[in-house]
Amino acid sequence: MFKNNKKTTPAKSSAGNEARLRAIAQLLDAQALDEFSTSVAGLSAEAAEERLDDYGPNTITTDKRNTVWRRLREAVINPFNLVLLAVAAITWVTDVLLAAKADYITFSIILALVLLSSLVAFVQSQRSNAAAAQLAGMITNKADVWRGGVLVETTMEQIVPGDIVKLSAGDMLPADVRFLSTKDLFVAQAALTGESAPVEKFAEPDAQSGNALTDLRNIGFMGSNVISGSATALALATGNATYFGSMAHSLSGDRAKNSFERGVDSVSRLLIRMMLVMVPVVFLINGVAKHDWFEALLFSISIAVGLTPEMLPVIMTSTLAKGAVAMSRRKVIVKTLGAIQTFGEMDILCTDKTGTLTEDKIVLEKYMNIHGEDDVRILRHACLNSYFQTGLKNLIDLAVLNRAEQSGLMESLSAYTRVDEIPFDFTRRRMSVVLQDANGKRQLITKGAVEEIMAICAHAELGGQVTPLTDAIRREAMATYETHNADGLRMIAVAQKNEVPDCGAFSVADETDMVLIGFVGFLDPPKESAKAAITALQDHGVRVIVLTGDSEGVAAKVCAKVGVMPEGMLTGRDVEGMDDETLLQATESCDLFAKLSPAQKERVVKALQSNGHTVGYMGDGINDAPPLHAADVGISVDSAVDIAKETADIILLKKDLMVLEDGIIEGRRTFGNIIKYIKMTASGNFGNMFSIIAASIFLPFLPMLPVQILAQNLLCDFSQLGIPFDSVDKEYTLRARKWETRSIRRFMLVMGPVSSLFDILCFAVLWWVMGAKGVEAAPLFQCGWFVFGTVSQVLVIHMIRTAKMPFLQSRPSLPLLCSTAVIAALALAVVFSSLATGFDMSTLPVAFVPWLAGLLGAYLIIVQLVKKIYIKHYTEWM
Repeated sequence: MFKNNKKTTPAKSSAGNEARLRAIAQLLDAQALDEFSTSVAGLSAEAAEERLDDYGPNTITTDKRNTVWRRLREAVINPFNLVLLAVAAITWVTDVLLAAKADYITFSIILALVLLSSLVAFVQSQRSNAAAAQLAGMITNKADVWRGGVLVETTMEQIVPGDIVKLSAGDMLPADVRFLSTKDLFVAQAALTGESAPVEKFAEPDAQSGNALTDLRNIGFMGSNVISGSATALALATGNATYFGSMAHSLSGDRAKNSFERGVDSVSRLLIRMMLVMVPVVFLINGVAKHDWFEALLFSISIAVGLTPEMLPVIMTSTLAKGAVAMSRRKVIVKTLGAIQTFGEMDILCTDKTGTLTEDKIVLEKYMNIHGEDDVRILRHACLNSYFQTGLKNLIDLAVLNRAEQSGLMESLSAYTRVDEIPFDFTRRRMSVVLQDANGKRQLITKGAVEEIMAICAHAELGGQVTPLTDAIRREAMATYETHNADGLRMIAVAQKNEVPDCGAFSVADETDMVLIGFVGFLDPPKESAKAAITALQDHGVRVIVLTGDSEGVAAKVCAKVGVMPEGMLTGRDVEGMDDETLLQATESCDLFAKLSPAQKERVVKALQSNGHTVGYMGDGINDAPPLHAADVGISVDSAVDIAKETADIILLKKDLMVLEDGIIEGRRTFGNIIKYIKMTASGNFGNMFSIIAASIFLPFLPMLPVQILAQNLLCDFSQLGIPFDSVDKEYTLRARKWETRSIRRFMLVMGPVSSLFDILCFAVLWWVMGAKGVEAAPLFQCGWFVFGTVSQVLVIHMIRTAKMPFLQSRPSLPLLCSTAVIAALALAVVFSSLATGFDMSTLPVAFVPWLAGLLGAYLIIVQLVKKIYIKHYTEWM
C-alpha cells in the first residue's frame, strides 16, 4: 500500500517523515518497491500523472513564499511610507481633531503620496515577479526516470513518489530516495549537513537506526548532488515532504543582502536621519521667529514629507525589473534581481576553457603508442572504455565513439559485456571498465589524465610485448605526451591489464599494476569569436582569468590564440604549494591556471575576492560547482549539469562570451539609473535643508505652505518615473561600478549647496524685485518659489543624468523626456493661471517670467560648470 503523505505540511510532518525514512532504510528492495506500489520498471505514465495530481509538483514552498499579499504588504510597509503615515497621523490630529475647522487637504495629500508610491511599487513588483517567473521557466533541471520500462527525461517538478530514478555524476537528487543499486556512488550533502567531504552511499538495507538521518547509507536527500558514480533509486518523498523541504521551512527567512542593497539601506538611513534632524530645527526656528508654534509644527511636518524619498523603492523595483527583461532579450537569465548589480560590478571573470574559449566540439585527432606512432589498438581500447561506462558521457567520450565509428570499430563491441566499472572522479581523474569477451577472458581498461595513469602503471606495451615500465620508457612516454601536448592536443593516456580477479565488484584498489599502451589526442579549436569577446570584456574593465583542469600545453596554446596571456602560468601543483599570502600576490598577475582541481579553483576565486575584486565565475561542469558557489556572481549555461545551474546566479542561454558582455553592459545600465535617482534625491534634499533654514530665519512668513510643499513633492515624484527607462552613456558602462556611499555623500555635499544658492537668489528676486516683502505678499512669494523649486528640480534631472553636455552629447530616453516635460509644463500652467489660488497662492505676473527663465538658465549653466570641475577633480560623476 502506497503510504506517502499527500501534500504534506513540513512543520507538522518532519518527525513523521524522519521515522518513515528510517523504516524504509531497513527494508529489502522488494519490500521498499511494494511499499510504494511500484517496480524496477517504474510507474506507468497514467500512474505518474495520478500521483502528480495527488501530491502536487515537486517544488519547495515555505510560509514566506512570494505571494501577492506579501508583495502588497512590502509595497506599503517600507521606511519611507512609515514616516509619511506617522506624519499623516500627526496631521489628522492637528488639522482635523484639534482644529476649529477641520482641514483635510494636507492629510489627503500625504495619503495620496503613500497610495501613489505603494501602488506604483506594487504594480512594478507584480510585473517584476511575472518577468522573473517567465525567466525562471526558461531554465529547467531534468531527471532521468523509468516510466513503464522506458527511460525518459522529465523535469524535476514532475517527479513523484514511486518513480525509479537513474542518477549519474553531476545530477541533483530530485527527491528523497532509497538507493536500489549503486556503483562507487559519492554524494555531496553540504547543503544539508555543512560537511564538504562527499559521502559514499550503498544500496544494501541499513539497520543502523541510531545514526543521524543524513548518515543512513542507502538514503539520499533532495538538495544533495552526485559527485561521482552512478545509481538507480526509488523516490520516497517530494516537495515539502522531503527532509530538505522541512529544513527549508524551518530555516526560511530573508537572504543576506548584497553590497547594492546594503548601500541603498545606508543612503536611506542617511536621508531619514537628515529629515529627523531637519524637522526639529525648522520647527524651533519658525516657532521662535514667528511665534506661531502650531503653524511651525504644520510646516515642519510638511518638510518631513518633502524630504522623504518615497519613490526610491519604486525606482529600484522598476529599474531592476526592466534590467532583467532587457538582459533576457540578450540571452541572459537572471535568477535573482539582486544579481544584476553584482553582474555590473564584476571586474574579474574566471572561466573554464572548454566550450567557452573553444568550439566545444572535441575531435579525436590522433591515437598513438608510446613511440608516438599511429596504432588502432589504442583507439579500440579507448572506445571500449567510453562505450561501456555508464556515467556521464562527456565530450571526450563522444569524440572517441565518433572516431571509432568512422574507423569501423563499433561492430567489434558486441563481443564484450560489462562486468563492472569504476567511475570517474576529479581526484583520480580517470575511469575504468571491467569487460569480459565471448571466451570469458576479463580485461580492465582505464583511461584518464596522463600523470594519473602513469602513476598506476608498472608495465608498458612495446611492439606487442609487455615490459616493465623502466625510467627510460617512462621518459620516452612523457616525451611523446609533451610533444603533442605542446602542439595543442589534449592528451589522454590509455592502460589495461588482463590479470583481473574473478569477482563481481571492483574498486579503485584494482587500478594497480596496469600496462600503459598509449595515448589519444584531442583537438578543441578556439572559437573564432573568442578573441574579440575577450577584447570586448577587457575594454569594459573586466579582466578574464582562465581556470582549467586541462594540461599546461593545451591551455597555453588556446589562451595565446584568444588573447589571454599564458606567461606566468601556474598549475594546480604550484597553487597547492602556495600559502594564502603568496597566492594573493600571484593572482594579481597570473591570467592562466592549468590542471586545477575543483577545490583549487575555489581557492583562486576566494584569493581574488580577498584582494577586493568582484569575481564572476563561468562554468558548466560538476567540477565548477565549488567556484560557482564561492564567486560573487556565478554564471552557467542552460546546457550545464544540474548542480552548476542550481548554484549559478545567472544563466546564459548561449555559451558565448559576447552574450556575457551584453549582460554586463545591461547590468551597469541598470545600476547607473538607480544611482541617478539616489544622487539626485540626496543632493536635492541636502540643498533644501539650507534653503528652508535660511528662509525660516529671515522671512516673516513661511516660504511655502504645507499644501504647496506636498503638491511640489508629488509633481517631482511623477517627473522621475521615467528614470528606470533612461539611456546610459556608453562611457559609463566601460568599467565596473561598485556601490560607494562615500561617492554619494561627496556628490551631495557639492551639488546640494549649489541648489541652495539659487533658491536664495530666487528669494532675493521675489523680495526686492517682485516686492513680495510683507506677510500680505506671502502668497506671491510662495508661488514664485513653488514654480522655481519644481521646475529647477525637474530640469536638473537632465544635467545630473549624464557626465556630458545634456541633449547635445547625451539624449534622454523618450519616457524621461516626456515625464519631465509634462510636469514642468503643468507647474507653469498652475502658477500663471487661476489654478494657483487652489493652492493658496497668488497668480504670478508675467513680469516674473524673464526672471524665472534667467534663474533657471543660470542654475543649469552653473550646474554644468560645477559638473566639469567635479569630474576633473574626482574623475567620476555618476
